[in-house]
Amino acid sequence: MRNRAAIRLWLYTVAALVFALVLVGGATRLTDSGLSITEWKPIHGIIPPLSAAEWQEEFELYKRIPQYQEINRGMSLDDFTTIFWWEWAHRFLARAVGFVFAVPLAFFWLTGRIEPFLKPRLLGILGLGALQGGVGWWMVASGLSVRTDVSQYRLATHLIIACLIFAATIWVARGLAPKRYETPPSRASATVAGVIVLASLAQIYLGALVAGLNAGFTFNTWPLMDGALVPDGLFVMQPAWRNFFENVMTVQFIHRMGAYVLLAIVALHTVAAVTQAPGTRHARRAVVLFVLVLAQAAIGVVTLLLAVPISWGLIHQAGGMVVLAAAVVHARALVGEYREPAISN
Repeated sequence: MRNRAAIRLWLYTVAALVFALVLVGGATRLTDSGLSITEWKPIHGIIPPLSAAEWQEEFELYKRIPQYQEINRGMSLDDFTTIFWWEWAHRFLARAVGFVFAVPLAFFWLTGRIEPFLKPRLLGILGLGALQGGVGWWMVASGLSVRTDVSQYRLATHLIIACLIFAATIWVARGLAPKRYETPPSRASATVAGVIVLASLAQIYLGALVAGLNAGFTFNTWPLMDGALVPDGLFVMQPAWRNFFENVMTVQFIHRMGAYVLLAIVALHTVAAVTQAPGTRHARRAVVLFVLVLAQAAIGVVTLLLAVPISWGLIHQAGGMVVLAAAVVHARALVGEYREPAISN
């Protein structure tokens, strides 16, 4: 039990760092800082410029890419250092997450503190982390030669892998908590809780597409969009599938609809939990989850109406991660209850 407690604390620490990493990544995106470092140096890149000559060298590299030439031409070195530090901090924190995961993993493994059933799960998270490093550079590379920003496809892939790491880490950690069995509302409740986790991930993915297309800076009204509940122009691109990823109006519209669907599912799930199992931990967690989703929806509306100021954009991104964490904890508890018989008081 002592080993489980230590491993659980370690995993929650990793999850907290991933949460911070996602927020810094959001700030990097909102400040258009993500292309300020134009080379991938996994080891040497941890050291920032230390002299005026090194700062000028980094600036000259940035001047070669389309973002500088078409958008930021004439930028001062001081302005460049500002965006550079955001991207450097993002990469530094990503390396820190890898270090904080890999080193304790090696220690726990080599000292025999990891139970056999945990090993493939932890290796899976480690593998996702390694993949994420390559995907991060693949994303940045998309904005270095032709585009003035990164591909929304690659941005969404990068964010969703981070969220998978975050969710998987919390899932594993939550599974190591001491068990206090309690009869769930119904067998279907665990399935619905899993659907909520998937819907939360889908909303985050859609939010990344909105960010990648700068779609939050358009159609800044609610509940109407372009003067209608269902605006014209949703499917003007050919082939039709491109509208779901490249049409600014369609991507924002689907993100809005996804929020309504998620809120409806959580509301129905909460009503079922409260009526079928009143006073239980499952019912209380469902209520908390509903409140969080409702708050996140409200934050999304405010963020849209204000045309995505950095502060509100980050609050909205943080809210999405909090909802995902709460959904994972809730689903993991329900799944755990069905793996062992409930113990009566």
